[in-house]
Amino acid sequence: MCHALLQDLRFFQFLLRIDQELAAQARAEGCACGGALHRADYPRKPRACPTEIRGDFDTRFSFCCNRCRCRTTSKSVRFLGRRVYLALAVVLVSGRHAGQIPAATRLFVSLDIPVRTLQRWRQWWGQQFPLTPLWQACCARFMPPVASDAFPAGLLERFCGNAEEALMQLLLFLSPITVRKVTLPEGW
Repeated sequence: MCHALLQDLRFFQFLLRIDQELAAQARAEGCACGGALHRADYPRKPRACPTEIRGDFDTRFSFCCNRCRCRTTSKSVRFLGRRVYLALAVVLVSGRHAGQIPAATRLFVSLDIPVRTLQRWRQWWGQQFPLTPLWQACCARFMPPVASDAFPAGLLERFCGNAEEALMQLLLFLSPITVRKVTLPEGW
């Protein structure tokens, strides 16, 4: 079950490695002005993160140009924009089945997510996510279409593989919305 991944340290380490690769890619692309990018990470206080690896999740990879001082923040599979909860938790806990399956309910309670926060996430999935440039550009590739009231669980079901593989593919698919400049995922 996907919810078990919220307690799988190996999966969290895998997310960190992917973010490190995305950061290296962003740094290699450099700044639009031609200047060099230097590390200027943002501090984070991640929620829904196991305490054993919290130190690896307390920064969001970002860079600053040495010439124009513009910021470049890399895409992320660990964080969903500026939310304090990890992307993994936002996706799994705000799925339709959260609250309907006893194990999902126990997880929701153990993560200490306020009901209002869960309602905001569900509202974002149902009303704002369908309007994002990412979804507008990619929604036609999902056949049959994913109903907006079925996000994110309906979207997760469209990715192949076991629970870990499908969730990783979804997080990679969502990674462009974690930065201001939205680009389509590779292969879309």
